[in-house]
Amino acid sequence: MNDSEELAPAVASILRSAEARGDPDGGPLSVDARSLPAALSRAEEDGCVPVIAEVKPTSPTTDGTREADPVELAEKMVEGGAAALSVLTEPDHFEGSPENLRRVREAVDVPVLRKDFLVRESQLDTVESDVVLLIARFVDDLAGLIGAAEDRGFQPLVEVHDAAELARAVDAGAEIVGVNNRDLAKLEVDLETFETVAPEVPDDVTLVAESGIGTPDDARRMVRAGADGLLVGSAIMDGDVTENTRRLTRA
Repeated sequence: MNDSEELAPAVASILRSAEARGDPDGGPLSVDARSLPAALSRAEEDGCVPVIAEVKPTSPTTDGTREADPVELAEKMVEGGAAALSVLTEPDHFEGSPENLRRVREAVDVPVLRKDFLVRESQLDTVESDVVLLIARFVDDLAGLIGAAEDRGFQPLVEVHDAAELARAVDAGAEIVGVNNRDLAKLEVDLETFETVAPEVPDDVTLVAESGIGTPDDARRMVRAGADGLLVGSAIMDGDVTENTRRLTRA
């Protein structure tokens, strides 16, 4: 679903790179996934805010690059109480790599989300992860790609931004939905986006709030609005990773 004329230039560039990226060698993967919904529920039962902490070297919306080893960062996030991790594998704009994800997943025992822009089935076979991000806006056959991911053992996290995309995701069979507070057309962030969409999410769907969560107040706000988990990147990566994670998980 390429509507790049309506996207911010940086996002349109990411999408073009994703479409042009070569397919991996080899056949379909078979993954024994760690359950993201179960991990988020355990964190909540332990009295923690369920945080999916993101290993994020850089992005088009931040300045500079974090040079620390991804495994070291991941271990510090888990030490700070992260219920799950997200690892960037997009190479051209986020300096991510499948190898980073592979190393992180081997080093930790929490679920790991592959954060990338996937637009066709073959791209699922790049690297094993527990969860894969599928951005509803960028996928033509959403039900088909969800099914292909599940056939391999992945848990698809389907990202939406508004009620129409949510309806499409639910109709396509999404069981885990992320609401991105960032508008991909303007790159503006508004936490009210999640608060507007969340009431429309079915009770049996695991709901994740994405983007713009920077403080304990933000974390509490998203949980009050119905978030089962929070995907947090820049607010954790900027400074002491363990303490930043702990500050949010103990909000």
